[in-house]
Amino acid sequence: MTTSFFRTALILGLLSAIGPFAIDMYLPALPSIGQDLGAENHIVQLSLLAFFISFALSQLVYGPLSDMWGRKAPLYIGIGLFSVASIGCALASDIETLIAFRFLQGIGGAAGMVIPRAIVRDMHTGVQAARLMSLLMLVFSISPILAPLTGSAVIEFYGWRGVFWAVMIASFIGLILLATQLQETRPKAHRAESGLGSAMVAYGVLLRDKNFLTLTFIGGLGISSFLVYLANSPFVLIDHYGLTPTQYSFAFSINAVSFFGVSQATGWFGERYGLVRVMRVAVTAFAVTMATMAIVMSLGFNQLPVMAAFLFVGYGCLGLVIPTTAVLALEDHGEIAGTASSLMGTLHFVTAAVAMVVASAFFDGTAVPMAMGIALCAVGALLLTQATIGRRRAIAAAE
Repeated sequence: MTTSFFRTALILGLLSAIGPFAIDMYLPALPSIGQDLGAENHIVQLSLLAFFISFALSQLVYGPLSDMWGRKAPLYIGIGLFSVASIGCALASDIETLIAFRFLQGIGGAAGMVIPRAIVRDMHTGVQAARLMSLLMLVFSISPILAPLTGSAVIEFYGWRGVFWAVMIASFIGLILLATQLQETRPKAHRAESGLGSAMVAYGVLLRDKNFLTLTFIGGLGISSFLVYLANSPFVLIDHYGLTPTQYSFAFSINAVSFFGVSQATGWFGERYGLVRVMRVAVTAFAVTMATMAIVMSLGFNQLPVMAAFLFVGYGCLGLVIPTTAVLALEDHGEIAGTASSLMGTLHFVTAAVAMVVASAFFDGTAVPMAMGIALCAVGALLLTQATIGRRRAIAAAE
């Protein structure tokens, strides 16, 4: 692979990580935010949910805009808005203001999630796209690996408000990289064919494409399992198991290392066995691991090392599921890659938001409800895979 290939993956991965960085770096601060602003835990979690909701819905806008205006202009708009909202979060004096600016932050951060996937599709398809997507995810891994550690260090010295000043700086770095290092991949001739009407037509095509929807929801349920863990783990690991914010950051990072480490084998496995087969095996292993974890923990074996071991293995399997489903879903939609990436991202995060709300309704301060929520998402992905993949020629042909 050429230097240009790696450089593109580095830049796209960093741009993709800006929005999630504002989630992962912020996690160790959740208990202290509640204490400082006088808010209950479930109210503090609304600041996380507000980000997810706007992050999900805004992706519907950025994709068509990137098809109409090119890939770079919407990235400038989104990351710029993210920077301004980060300042508002840092200066918030009450939980309501924080929630409002977190909502705006999500709108801005969505650009970095949607458009890099479209750029990957602009440049490559098939196994090469899977390689680039997995490399992008490796760079993207700096968020769940380093962000909680960085966040806990920032909180130690500057308090939770320092987290938002830090993500503002990260967004400025993203703007500089965007301006100086990234080339436009959407030719003007292709933009001329895109407009509001064509975007609506494209969404209609995608919503009738069972292949696209199936792969999107399989990936979305996988992501949901991770985000259920993300939303509940600060309270489970810090309040229930008694970890410090720094210890929590290390525990969170271990799962991210597994996820993104295994994802780097996507290209090799895909070339050797085919992407569809890799996805089927990975989904099965993921679901079996997480279901076993939930059963074992519900039987009383709910010590932290037990849960950590299952999560490490399960999220490693998930590292093969996410890039393969994304590449296969976008494979047949190169002309509307931005719009397809938008709808995929929105469906991913709407699914995750529903899962987070349901899981939080059963949260009792212990680890078992969280484990059950993770397992249900994983089993749902497996059931959808078994019911559809292999029975549809469109999916088989994508292999």
